Amino acid sequence: MNETRVYADDYRGVFRRQEDFLDCLKNIGSHSSWKRKKTKSLRLVAITEESQVTKDLKEQYAMDGLDEEIITDTIVNTGLVLKVKNEYYPVRSCAIKSILDRAGISGSGLKRVERNVYARILNECLKKTAGEALLRVSEGKVSAVLGGDSHDYAVLDMEQIFLHSVDYLSKNYKGCQYAGGFYEHDMTSALWIFEGEDELLEAYQKELCLHGKAAKEMKPMVRITTSDTGSAGANIYPMLVSGFDHKVIALGTPLRLSHRNGCGIGEFDTQLRQLYAKYQLAAGNLTRLLNVEIVNPVNCMKGVMDKLEIAMKYKAEAVDLFVSQYGEDPCLAHDIYYGISEILFMLACEGAEGSRITRMEEVIARALSLDWKQYDVPGTYKW
Repeated sequence: MNETRVYADDYRGVFRRQEDFLDCLKNIGSHSSWKRKKTKSLRLVAITEESQVTKDLKEQYAMDGLDEEIITDTIVNTGLVLKVKNEYYPVRSCAIKSILDRAGISGSGLKRVERNVYARILNECLKKTAGEALLRVSEGKVSAVLGGDSHDYAVLDMEQIFLHSVDYLSKNYKGCQYAGGFYEHDMTSALWIFEGEDELLEAYQKELCLHGKAAKEMKPMVRITTSDTGSAGANIYPMLVSGFDHKVIALGTPLRLSHRNGCGIGEFDTQLRQLYAKYQLAAGNLTRLLNVEIVNPVNCMKGVMDKLEIAMKYKAEAVDLFVSQYGEDPCLAHDIYYGISEILFMLACEGAEGSRITRMEEVIARALSLDWKQYDVPGTYKW
């Protein structure tokens, strides 16, 4: 997408070079701010192209040297601005969930009402909400409305998180190489491969060989993900990349640091220092699947994916691919886990957003903690 339209709700920046990724975060940080306001003072206003608020905002933006297309993009997406006394802030799509949370509203019914009714309902709730709200204003729009107390939401600067990550990983992991990153308004993430840290996977590779499986071109990898909209903490995911086709395999639950209780960059650095030990534990979770024999692999695969609540389209494609590669004879849970991981490749081929792939990695990784024998059932499995 055109870099000049970073303000757009559907902006996605994908960066092959670490320098470009960090420059993007620095630039966005320089056009962003945090504002604390009384929650009960917040009001939503529905706008259209013809409304007087739209005309006034475009005039104001022109005077301030801001792009008037920010308003147009808002009308196409949320059609809402947030009013705080005499100030108006266009509302980005990713802010809606946090606004609903702040107003204490849930449910899908609101999506079916007109925008002005939608705004009126939320305003009635916001009027009665105590405390402060923390507004994230980025690239000319509100991206989140969060709890205003540090115990509700602690700000962790995204640029600092990744600068600290680059510094720590490059100093402590041999052959550390940036493998790609993305920025979306509700999530930011980057990957690094460790070319000289084979010992992290040594025990796992030995187990593969003992089970007659080749440990092909396998390297440890780490994904670091964060957000400043409340959609994710500062999380560190141990992973591996395997084979000549660079298949990505998630290794389990991440090291999590939530934006709460006044946590800061020091706590994030502590998490980074735990990464080596996390690899040992994570690789052990995958190794465990080498000792779980599955008699009914197709049914087991379907049952596990149902438990993970993966969409039918990807479940069906993953099963078809697994059967074409392995057949339906008894196998190991490890083989099925690799088969489910093919969904990540499917999403990448579709050009899915980075945040969608990242969330799917975490969903699939939950399978490592399941009792696979529970899903090893005979007969016809009905979806």
